[in-house]
Amino acid sequence: MNKKTFLTLSATALAATLTLAGCAADSGSGGHMPGMDHSTSAGSPSGSATAAATLHNAADTMFAQMMIPHHAQAVEMSDMVLEKQDIPAPVRDLATRIKAAQGPEIDTMTAWLKSWNESTTAHSGHGMEGMMGEAEMAQLEAAQGTEAAKLFLNQMITHHEGAVTMAKAETADGVNPDAVNLSKVIVTAQEAEIVEMRNLLGTL
Repeated sequence: MNKKTFLTLSATALAATLTLAGCAADSGSGGHMPGMDHSTSAGSPSGSATAAATLHNAADTMFAQMMIPHHAQAVEMSDMVLEKQDIPAPVRDLATRIKAAQGPEIDTMTAWLKSWNESTTAHSGHGMEGMMGEAEMAQLEAAQGTEAAKLFLNQMITHHEGAVTMAKAETADGVNPDAVNLSKVIVTAQEAEIVEMRNLLGTL
């Protein structure tokens, strides 16, 4: 009886040791899952820390829900300019960089909302700072050459200022580490681009 009990306990201890070793190996892998690499300059949610990745509050949810369409409009405005003729090279370069940065960030924020079991669309009634109205988008669509470049820069300055305001609110009130980190990246990048755009306007 004692021998049997000893063998049972030994088997249990061995199983526990193997389980712990497996967990250690998993945690050392970085936690990345195939098809879940949403890497941006802001980083991505860590699969090895599920609790941290899913931790969020109302500020995090609102930040992602509002910044997605805000970024989408910036990408749309950039596409408009890139399709036009006679746009100065520095303005084309800026539009290309805005599109390249904000497109992947949309994917990242959409993935967060899904992982949080939150809607990927903004709730009605929430205003989004710096968004262009239909008339302003139509004006940009119709403009050509230097006029279009100036209009794009002026509109994008306002657009960026709105994004910075929204991002600073997330930095102050959010709890999800990845969302707060992205908000800081947005503030740094877009404040620098605002300075760049004001300087470009002085050359046109």
